[in-house]
Amino acid sequence: MVGAVEPEVTPWLRAAGHAPRAVRDAAGALELLEREPADLVIVDREPSGLDAAGVCRALREGVELSDPWLLAITVPAKGRGADAALDAGADDYLHRPFTRGELLARARAGVRAAQQRADDMLVRALLVNVPGAIYRSAWHAGNALELISDEIERISGYPPVDFVASAKRTLMSIVHPRDRKRVARSVAAATADPDSAFVVEYRIVRADGQVRWVLDRGQLVHGPGGRLWMDGALFDVTERRAAEEALRRQEIDRARTEELRASRVRIVEAADAARRRIERDLHDGAQQRLVALGLDVRVARKKILNDPSTAPAELDRIGQGLAEASAELRELARGIHPAVLTERGLAAAVEALGTRAPVPVEVVEVPRERLSPSLEATAYFTVAEALTNVAKYAGASHATVRIAQVDSELVVEVADDGVGGADAANGSGLSGLADRVGASDGTLSVSSPPGRGTTIRAVVPLPV
Repeated sequence: MVGAVEPEVTPWLRAAGHAPRAVRDAAGALELLEREPADLVIVDREPSGLDAAGVCRALREGVELSDPWLLAITVPAKGRGADAALDAGADDYLHRPFTRGELLARARAGVRAAQQRADDMLVRALLVNVPGAIYRSAWHAGNALELISDEIERISGYPPVDFVASAKRTLMSIVHPRDRKRVARSVAAATADPDSAFVVEYRIVRADGQVRWVLDRGQLVHGPGGRLWMDGALFDVTERRAAEEALRRQEIDRARTEELRASRVRIVEAADAARRRIERDLHDGAQQRLVALGLDVRVARKKILNDPSTAPAELDRIGQGLAEASAELRELARGIHPAVLTERGLAAAVEALGTRAPVPVEVVEVPRERLSPSLEATAYFTVAEALTNVAKYAGASHATVRIAQVDSELVVEVADDGVGGADAANGSGLSGLADRVGASDGTLSVSSPPGRGTTIRAVVPLPV
């Protein structure tokens, strides 16, 4: 209280639950308000100085007093005393003489008004300073916006006036068409739980056609008569999403690099193992047979010199040994690179694989035109390894092979009707096959549900 306020006002206010402080003049009030902010200031004339209007003016000019409610005490006989006080910054006035009830009613109203003004100032500060578009959307009225801050223009390219009370321009109207169903589902889930918050990220289409990512945080507010509002804030998170996407791409590239490094190691190891196997097979098979044939030739020479009549039989036996050695070498060469693939192409080589397979194989489709040697080799060995697995593990009665050019890729599929349950991670053959396909920038997938057969699918890009 400032000035010559009646002495009984202090006990009236204290009895009503207020904590009044009294000072004699505007200077004392300014000093006190600097230390102890107040919701309500009752202003009267100074005992020997300013009138009520002058005190109000001094308080408004002396310190930032946008929150307190100024209640001026005036006298009706003074004519325009009340108007002068209001012009000087008073929020309300009370004429003398007044009763206890009148004073307390005005005081309660002033405190509530001051608190409401403080809340309004907070909302305005948020609307101006929060780096997002704060909004209130009436879900009971077609999502029409009742309030939205100026930040929406920076985010969407549309000014706030385009949104407020508009049936055409709503937040949902700028959501990217592919994200609208997802946003609607998220809001519906929040609607089912009145205490839940609404948090979703989605794309919007700006006024200039640019697509941006936003984070929408909201809270449903239920009102009487089935009315429902969404109070929330919209933040532009495009840069964050771009950074996250770049990080994901780096992680994917890093993983691919590591897998490529590992696959190269496995390819080198497999090649070393293959060379050792070929060396062993040559040493233990064809080489030994050829050494034996050389000894047979020496023995036959002696026999023929002693008994020429034995020459035909000895030559037939040596010829048979040479034929067997030649067949063994051809079989060994087929495991390295089949001659039929080089000479006649992929279609003939795959048909040969199907003919030699221990289970019936149906070649559904295979390109008849020649492809690059590396691509034909990748497709051939994919089919060969898959049919080998069918023979060894599948317990199948039938298998199909399909090789087709789909757009800019070569798709190789081998399917069987066996027991399923194949695991590419635990099979060295399939692991090596995945490395071979990966070396051609392709991918290998294995679908093998238990009891429902196995499908091995390789996809390799065609050369540009």
